[in-house]
Amino acid sequence: MAQYTIKELEHLSGIKAHTIRVWEQRYCILKPKRTETNIRYYDDADLKSLLNISRLNERGYKISKIAQMGQEQILEKVQQLCDQPCECAHHVSALVTAMVDMDEYKFDRALSTATIQMGFQETMQEVVYPFLNKIGILWQTGNITPAHEHFVSNLIRQKLLVAIDGQTARWKEDAPAYILYLPENELHELGLLYMNYILRANNQRVIYMGQHLPFKDLELTYEQVKAKYICTVLTSTPEREQVQAYIDKLSKRFSDCTLYVYGYQVQYDFLEFPPNVQRFKCMKEFIAKFS
Repeated sequence: MAQYTIKELEHLSGIKAHTIRVWEQRYCILKPKRTETNIRYYDDADLKSLLNISRLNERGYKISKIAQMGQEQILEKVQQLCDQPCECAHHVSALVTAMVDMDEYKFDRALSTATIQMGFQETMQEVVYPFLNKIGILWQTGNITPAHEHFVSNLIRQKLLVAIDGQTARWKEDAPAYILYLPENELHELGLLYMNYILRANNQRVIYMGQHLPFKDLELTYEQVKAKYICTVLTSTPEREQVQAYIDKLSKRFSDCTLYVYGYQVQYDFLEFPPNVQRFKCMKEFIAKFS
């Protein structure tokens, strides 16, 4: 069973730790457990309960009224909110709850509702990416397993593939080619798929090479299509000590090309980027290139 600190609850719910403590003492909305060494912690049930309380509170329900409701009544009220226009935070909370339960139906419904209300691109920017940031904290603290990560990644990937498949606009005749790829041993594809969607939405020509592409195959593709741009996302590969060398290798080999790099591994402050390499700190910076 997962164990959360009060600071982790704060991060996931958006409710300050001090407020959570006040609600505990005044309304008994949560009952923290204690380890054998007397350290307070919360479990999955506490997290889900707090997320639901937070969603009702943000929609105008007073905490004193929520505290008088039973769990079934709270769930009923939350379900009623699901079909109403919501703040992005509500959609994010719904995704977190569905992930903790590993409930595919709830996850799909929450994501589909957000897409209907906000559009696909806005949902990715304002719901999916904040959600992924939140579960990153859970991953670091060991409160979700690789199974949870695969569960949500595959569901989001399916949504991206459907959205890309539904794009009907073709590239402009004079549009330069963009090669999109992940290096060898890199399997985290969501960011690259979203880049693919953004480029196609802007009538750009995309050569999508996907995961785990050997460098020699990248070279062959570049020579064949004469790409003007190469885009990659470095999430876990190469390792920290090898990132600079990899960036320099890309820059030198594809000196006539503009390289766009994004992902966790290119955010280190010590990295230096050659003139033909542009690092994006967030996906909004990439999208801004086409706005």
